[in-house]
Amino acid sequence: MSTDDPPDPEETVREAVERSRSGAPAVGEVVRDRFSTDEVFQRIVAAADEEITAGSRELFFSGLAAGFAITITFLLYASLTASTDGHPVLSALLYPLGFIYIIIGGYQLYTENTLPPVALTLERLVSIPALLRNWIVVLAGNFAGGTVGAAALAWGGVFSPSTAATAVDLGRKGIETAPETLFVKAAFAGLIVAGVVWVEYAARDTVSRIVVVYLAFLAVPLGNLFHVVVSYAEMTYLVFVTDLSILVGLTEFVVPVLLGNTVGGVVLVTVVNYFQTTEHRLESARFEGAKRQLSPREWVFGSLAGRSYVPLVDTGDRTADVDGPYRVIVPISNPRTEMRLIELACLIADERESAVVHPVHVVQVPGRRTGGYGSGQHERIIDESDRKLEDVRSVVRSHDIEVETSTIVSHRSFEEIFDVAERENADLLMIGWDDDRPWTAGRGGRSLTDLGGAPPCDFLALRDRDLDTSRLLLPTVDSPDCALGTEVARALTETAGSTSTLLHVVKSPDERTAGEEFLQRWATDYGLDDAELVVDDSGDVEAAIEREAADHSLIVLGAVERGLLTRLVADSLRLDVVDEIDCSVLLAEREGSRSLRERLFGRRTHAREPSKR
Repeated sequence: MSTDDPPDPEETVREAVERSRSGAPAVGEVVRDRFSTDEVFQRIVAAADEEITAGSRELFFSGLAAGFAITITFLLYASLTASTDGHPVLSALLYPLGFIYIIIGGYQLYTENTLPPVALTLERLVSIPALLRNWIVVLAGNFAGGTVGAAALAWGGVFSPSTAATAVDLGRKGIETAPETLFVKAAFAGLIVAGVVWVEYAARDTVSRIVVVYLAFLAVPLGNLFHVVVSYAEMTYLVFVTDLSILVGLTEFVVPVLLGNTVGGVVLVTVVNYFQTTEHRLESARFEGAKRQLSPREWVFGSLAGRSYVPLVDTGDRTADVDGPYRVIVPISNPRTEMRLIELACLIADERESAVVHPVHVVQVPGRRTGGYGSGQHERIIDESDRKLEDVRSVVRSHDIEVETSTIVSHRSFEEIFDVAERENADLLMIGWDDDRPWTAGRGGRSLTDLGGAPPCDFLALRDRDLDTSRLLLPTVDSPDCALGTEVARALTETAGSTSTLLHVVKSPDERTAGEEFLQRWATDYGLDDAELVVDDSGDVEAAIEREAADHSLIVLGAVERGLLTRLVADSLRLDVVDEIDCSVLLAEREGSRSLRERLFGRRTHAREPSKR
């Protein structure tokens, strides 16, 4: 066909269809202007991660603020009911105001809080105990705030006499309603509230959110429905101004409403909305099949701490064979100042025939963000991080090693670091360790000092004091952690020309011969035949390390029996020997299945094997 021939109509239509299938605008140039159900679910889960992993204090006081704010609804509802002679529409016009304050302000309200955490629980990213802990803390905060607000209304002279009488009538209407009727009405209210959360995350602007919240919560009084926190405020007000027993108010009013709201929010909305999403709803959380979900046992009986849903944004080329190369993950907080840590990772990885060094830039953000992560700000952070990581990529490539870079934007850091190592199937995790690192300070989550279980891979922590790898000192005992340190020393010997000294401390001069034999076997097994062997018979491990450190530039410390690891966990990494020496220190922790008791208080017999290269 010549170039002047008219286009084939069938080919034109086919091209338009193919462009449309690929996501680009087709003939009509129509672009979808609303989120899909999968995208809404993603936004909800991103926000749920912040809620489920928040500290109890943060949750409680946010819930307390919400509980106090809900008394605004009670105040306005009673006031308008009294001033309009109980007009069914006019009396309800300002009912949603307290809910608007709470939801737009980002406070924790029990019913509004049912949808996001349950979504994570259904995905088995959070255990059921973690979900229940979240509910209990938020509900306790709501009730505490509602109690304070009801007391202010009862004794603060806020109500006029006619309004106070109307407020009593509103509370008694709930008390006099049959529990089964309360349950059904509350279930519909729970449906409305949890539905508001879903629609709120589908909205693209604040005005739309306000309209949705207003109209949805206006349906509660118009439908003569019940909300548990409002009902609690009404019941508490009755207890303060009448002879109502709080036990009667709780059992005959608040508890049926609580159960109804929960069932409505969880069953009628969360589960239905969950199953209308596709199987790809959490593709970015599962990381292409990585084992992210909790086991059934962990899901039912797991710890109260949630598992983090934090997207890992790749900002570099991935290698073709993910499972094949030796993978070194290097979290960094400032790409411009942590080049020595990257260099050390490259020297260790360079010993391997095939290796990937994967720096991960951890960017901390404030611990709470209403509506999930702001997409515009998130993208700006990622772009800036990618620019900073370009020098890091250049350093790794200069060692002729494959490089991948990623950025984590999170209000936490410690948990994410180990999650990255697990889902990326890392062989080695290397971190910088000093007082300025976010994972040492532990803002918004546990710090490095909370390390109690075995890490998901081999683990190195560098205290950098003008890192120099020329002269290595390895305090050595028969442990997997010291074996890892020795493997690192062998790698540096081959790639950086380092010289090594193996130090072994025995309790008395009578054990010196046995110590020398041990060191000789150890050096042979791990390929350090040229290392200097030093046996100290003083019995004081830390004093011996301090004496030998004077002639060395880097100390590689494994878990020396009961001393160092115990302090690593319990003493905020304040090791006397580390503080008193001037050279850099590298802490080594071997991946393993030892229990915390075994790791702290004794060695487990193991077969010592040279590292497979």
